[in-house]
Amino acid sequence: MARTRRRAAAALAALGAAGLLAGCSAQAVQMPAPSPPPAADDLCRALVDRVPQTLFGQERIEVRPETPYAAAWGDPPIALRCGVGRPPELRPDSELMVVNEIAWLPEPAERPDLFTAVGREAYVEMTVPHSYGAPGEGLVPISDLIAQEIPALPLGEL
Repeated sequence: MARTRRRAAAALAALGAAGLLAGCSAQAVQMPAPSPPPAADDLCRALVDRVPQTLFGQERIEVRPETPYAAAWGDPPIALRCGVGRPPELRPDSELMVVNEIAWLPEPAERPDLFTAVGREAYVEMTVPHSYGAPGEGLVPISDLIAQEIPALPLGEL
């Protein structure tokens, strides 16, 4: 539980740095660049190339440092990172939410704002600030893209 909170807090803190950057440009967000394993490199590039220009009615914004593995929208920023590591909280008995056939690990469990798509050849992480309401509006189009771009792992693997 404490680990989950630290991970979610770290992700949000990284996005919180956008506030500092926003003083220079309201169209950029600073976030840690993921480093996908070689097998996921092309998958993540293809996914990020196809993300929508708008999400939750928010326009896509620049990500710094520049990376082909991340995208962001709006203020406060909604963030997507492809090729992140396996969430340490992911266990065989984890409670997952399924959106258009994509399983997401919501963190923290009691009030999630960090969602990691699991069961695919690359993990995809979405941070959706609570101010946007229910996360489904953003997870639906991203789930559809994940289903098209990132192959599923063998049945039973997360």
